[in-house]
Amino acid sequence: MSHSRTVPKGFPTMTHIASVSTQLELRLVVPGGPSLPVIAGLRYQADDPWAVRVAFHTGGEGDDVVEWMFARQLLTDGVAVTVGEGDVRVWPSLVDGERVVNLAMASPSGSALFEIDRDALVEFLQQTYLAVPTGTEEQVVDLDAELFLLLEER
Repeated sequence: MSHSRTVPKGFPTMTHIASVSTQLELRLVVPGGPSLPVIAGLRYQADDPWAVRVAFHTGGEGDDVVEWMFARQLLTDGVAVTVGEGDVRVWPSLVDGERVVNLAMASPSGSALFEIDRDALVEFLQQTYLAVPTGTEEQVVDLDAELFLLLEER
């Protein structure tokens, strides 16, 4: 016997993609000098549907990696308009005729501005929305279980 599920019109369907990852070459903008290439690994996991993790490979001794976490919606919105405030800002621009997304980050230890190829970022984000469509994030997270774990840690 075969079972089929009918999804109402306009309701996004869920896929079984557990994670999406890619490596991109970003450009670190250096004031007064040429930009420097930086390899970054972008990772999205369906069990944490609101976040994108970006691991910056610093190229120092031991190939250090610095990981930042960003709201997926922040990166998505930053493809088209300026968003963010404080420690993280994202906005689109043209650099030498190339469409890029700027990612400005600040921390107590310093600040950095990166340029990301817009098309590569959009392709990555599209894959994350195939994994977990907008508005369905709550369906993949057991909020009661997460709350229990938070309260148990006290």
